[in-house]
Amino acid sequence: MWLVAKIKKSELSLFKAELVKKISSEVKFYSPKIQYQKFIKNKINKYDKFVLENYIFCYHETFNQAKIISNIRFLKGLEYFLAGHCENQKEIISFINYCKSFEDRKGYLSQAFFKDIVNRKAQFITGPFANMIFEIIEKQKNKLKILIGSLVTTVQDNKNYLYRSA
Repeated sequence: MWLVAKIKKSELSLFKAELVKKISSEVKFYSPKIQYQKFIKNKINKYDKFVLENYIFCYHETFNQAKIISNIRFLKGLEYFLAGHCENQKEIISFINYCKSFEDRKGYLSQAFFKDIVNRKAQFITGPFANMIFEIIEKQKNKLKILIGSLVTTVQDNKNYLYRSA
């Protein structure tokens, strides 16, 4: 059974270690992520970013027992578990499978994952417009016509510019 945990970002490895120690080594974790590059001081640096920020999926067959959940709800690095995991297993599994279908060989999501999700407003993660929020005016096959502030421009819709829903 899958659980969705909100964790303290800086304590991810501590949370994983505590959960494995408390339950068993058979606990599985999944957190969709992207890899992007930034050009800093004449050097290209690669960064990983979790798409769901500080949420992570955890799987173990005993997570359907309330007693187990109450025993692990105060682990180091954990803020809380989202309620309703028992009722929403189909949706959780469907989302995880959807994410995995867009992963490359290294386990990172491709930009194609975001194309279907982003409808109106988005935020660039990489490129010259990094961290800027834009509005999508028109989607074409390989281009996006966008509005940034009062500037209307066209951006090639390829994997060099990563963006996510704002």
